[in-house]
Amino acid sequence: MENSFVIGVDFGTDSVRSLVVNTHTGQEAGSAVHYYPRWQKGLYCDPATQQYRQHPLDYLEGLENSIREALRQCPEGTAARVKGIAVDTTGSTPGPVDETGTPLALTPGFEENPNAMFVLWKDHTANKEAALINEIAHSNGTDYTQYSGGIYSSEWYWAKILHVISEDTAVREKAASWVEHCDWIPAVLTGNKSVNTLLRSRCAAGHKAMWHDSWGGLPPKAFLEKLSPELTKYDQTYTDTVEATIPAGTISSEWASKLGLPEDVVIGTGAFDAHMGAVGGGIQSYSLCKVIGTSTCDILVAPMEEAGHLFVKGICGQVDGSVIPGMLGLEAGQSAYGDVFAWLRRLIMGPLYALMPEDKDKLAAAEGRLLAYLSEQAQQLPLRENDPLALDWFNGRRTPDANHTLKSTITGLHLGIDAVQLFKALVEATAFGAQSIAERFQKEGIAINEVIALGGVAKKSGYAMQVLADVMNRPIRIVNSENACALGAAMFAAVAAGIYPDINAAQQAMTSGFETTWQPREANVPYYAARYRKFQELGAITEKLYV
Repeated sequence: MENSFVIGVDFGTDSVRSLVVNTHTGQEAGSAVHYYPRWQKGLYCDPATQQYRQHPLDYLEGLENSIREALRQCPEGTAARVKGIAVDTTGSTPGPVDETGTPLALTPGFEENPNAMFVLWKDHTANKEAALINEIAHSNGTDYTQYSGGIYSSEWYWAKILHVISEDTAVREKAASWVEHCDWIPAVLTGNKSVNTLLRSRCAAGHKAMWHDSWGGLPPKAFLEKLSPELTKYDQTYTDTVEATIPAGTISSEWASKLGLPEDVVIGTGAFDAHMGAVGGGIQSYSLCKVIGTSTCDILVAPMEEAGHLFVKGICGQVDGSVIPGMLGLEAGQSAYGDVFAWLRRLIMGPLYALMPEDKDKLAAAEGRLLAYLSEQAQQLPLRENDPLALDWFNGRRTPDANHTLKSTITGLHLGIDAVQLFKALVEATAFGAQSIAERFQKEGIAINEVIALGGVAKKSGYAMQVLADVMNRPIRIVNSENACALGAAMFAAVAAGIYPDINAAQQAMTSGFETTWQPREANVPYYAARYRKFQELGAITEKLYV
């Protein structure tokens, strides 16, 4: 049988990656990354107020350029044998659209308006709105947050919509609907020009928009009206959702021409990056799959008959079919992981760039080696009881128990502390945050049979993974592929295109396997267990400061 290919497209925080994969062997035939130019310039963002917006042109340009470049790397004739494309994106990253499903930022008069753009997952301008949603949801009647961990987050769909329409009259009046990034891209690729026929992801809707079958879809008009009468126009935005194995249609002639692909390429429906990444990483029942990037998403799947009756408190939702059809998908995570180390890098290098602009190339080279150097030095440090201790709440707390008004605390600083010791504290903080998530799952009756880690940090920072294994007192299996999210999207593309009957079959054929396993060091486990207890105590004290 002639080999066929699919393309997985992974929209991350800073860039989009396209991966061309052989459906029969799982071999990665071509891969390309496109960095968002407007995002790189810091446009439309204000870190001081935690406003992070992305222009849809960054996504469109990245989609075209990354796919074309990935195909260029492939053997001649590969493009003609592409059978499917599927995408994953960050989330919740919704944007306002008109009746045709076009983001307002692509329409006259809204081109430079941040409120007309996609509101990135880590935008926390809606903290006040999230608090209101929780207050009303918990006041009486049906709790529409019960399948979202019982606490609604400012990172999610309704809070972001409520914030934008409350402060921007023009966007409020023009927006016919709001669409998640992962739903918009399949509509673009298939040429869907109606917001009424645009397919909505079960993953996005269930985890972030309080969608659930038991109350007929989205929260009802009466609930939204209590939040704001302006929200009621969206109460029937959609009622049905689709799992990511369902095709959105075939590629439009316009995009087939742009990408140099056949016009029978099947376009899958989208989902969030961590959920498809977990599939690309080989997730099975009761595997805790940690997708580690700028933040982390912790994904777990369990049989519906075993876990479907549970209400797991303080996580980012539990949704039937959000990861694998027929399985309960559970999501948790940390709001900052790679971002924590990026902050430390800026803290160290930022003044040097300002003082030595003539040496920026040398400084950039040094910056590229900085984290590796800190890791090498940190692993040689003795483990002392009174070492600096930090919380991982630099971008608030995603789970357990979402609260994005929280800030990090670092204790134990004195004049003898250097950058290496501070780095050690930050690595430990991220590991302690991960352990708190695992404990919550187990406390709520969800078993963890293994821990899988994927993403750039997981592959590149052996020190961070070793500390994670020591803190969790569990082996950590590292996924072999550097592109597990895009690989997972490719697996969904293969199912949507009919090459495989289900995700399990696609995983077996296209898996990358594991490159290594980090085992906990028995001698270090008691030290980290004691430090973790101090981490919990520090968290309790810090939380009182932000009540």
